[in-house]
Amino acid sequence: MSSFVIAIDGPSGTGKSTVSRRVAAALGAGYLDTGAMYRIVTLAVLNAGVDPADDEAVAALLPTLTFASPTDPVAQNHELDGVDVGQAIRSHEVTAAVSPVSANPAVRLWLKERQQELAHSGRMVVEGRDIGTVIAPGADLKIYLTADEGVRAARRHRDYAPGAGALQVDAVQTALAARDRFDSTRAHAPLRAAEDSVEVDSTHFEIEDTVAAILRLAGERGIS
Repeated sequence: MSSFVIAIDGPSGTGKSTVSRRVAAALGAGYLDTGAMYRIVTLAVLNAGVDPADDEAVAALLPTLTFASPTDPVAQNHELDGVDVGQAIRSHEVTAAVSPVSANPAVRLWLKERQQELAHSGRMVVEGRDIGTVIAPGADLKIYLTADEGVRAARRHRDYAPGAGALQVDAVQTALAARDRFDSTRAHAPLRAAEDSVEVDSTHFEIEDTVAAILRLAGERGIS
């Protein structure tokens, strides 16, 4: 079976993770969630009591971190220093702090080599915000997954429940818009569609429809 890289980029709430995992499973491929890597670093920063916006303090913490980067699309078991953090990295607190951590040049450089090595380790579906532009610019297929902001906010609100408590959809939408602006305008590896990417709008798609659309595009590129 031939190797390939499918890069799936886009903002939060588009269904990126679920879609990417299902595409990988359908193709018998590995799956890499680069966003989870930034979330793990962010969780470690918060646990250490470090200000996420303090670039130097965050950079100093990096050599002390040990975590796994799972590539099984079915079993995504995220651990930090041997502890299961799969739920913790999806908390509202981590989500609120991940943008400044992921914008830190030292963090991006520290994770880049690992991400590139895994992305090119065989048959891989890799999702994030800079996969098609930085991590795997030579990917066999680049997808930019997008959706209406209101739809994305509703989806992310469902992801938070019940841990979000009284958090309202409009508050989630405000936070999403702020993160989109931050991620799209940061100096290092900003969120943007690669010039040769194919935009897939999931606003009116169910997950299965989005997966089918990407699999069709993959088939057109000879990926099966």
